[in-house]
Amino acid sequence: MFFEPMNYGNAGLEHNPLKAIVAPRPIGWISSCGVDGSINLAPYSFFNAVSEDPAIVMFSAQAFGPEHQKDTLRNVTETGVFTVNIVGASQVQAMNISSGDYPYGENEFNAAKLSMIPGTTVNVPHVGNVPAALECMLLQTIALPANDRGENYTAVLGTVTGIFVDDSVVVDGKISYALLAPVARMGYRDYANINDFFELGRPIIKFEDP
Repeated sequence: MFFEPMNYGNAGLEHNPLKAIVAPRPIGWISSCGVDGSINLAPYSFFNAVSEDPAIVMFSAQAFGPEHQKDTLRNVTETGVFTVNIVGASQVQAMNISSGDYPYGENEFNAAKLSMIPGTTVNVPHVGNVPAALECMLLQTIALPANDRGENYTAVLGTVTGIFVDDSVVVDGKISYALLAPVARMGYRDYANINDFFELGRPIIKFEDP
């Protein structure tokens, strides 16, 4: 079958398969603060690292105009900072609780019964007991093209200013994926535990002198 992105129904599919095809995706569990001091915590599956040096990450959030702007996007544009919490196996339920549509100003840390650990380089807390967290300074926001209903996403790029790694997931100077136990987003309502790892070296290409 072949179809244009939003014409999946004509191909006999019940749901848009895009996020099921581009999977698994890491989850950016974003904590942020507003200028009024309110704190927000929400997961985003359109998230990834885009550069190592300088270290830059990105996530994208729905932005349907100021009156429907996501709390995270509002906070980040107001204060210019955010923190990415990495979701391990033991944080899945709390992450799901924090994804609810809470009113602006309600602290999802409290709703999910999570502790707040003060940031070191940014004035944003990270989630207690997460295996890792990335403190970020806003680099740029990019308004992505709107759909035919006038709805769009905003891509948020942040420069990583500090990295927290729980000592318990480090073995012989490397992060152990088995201990990190990262949880990934699939399509629909599906998630995945990433627990099958293998190492593969890059090929060495030798060129002979002409």
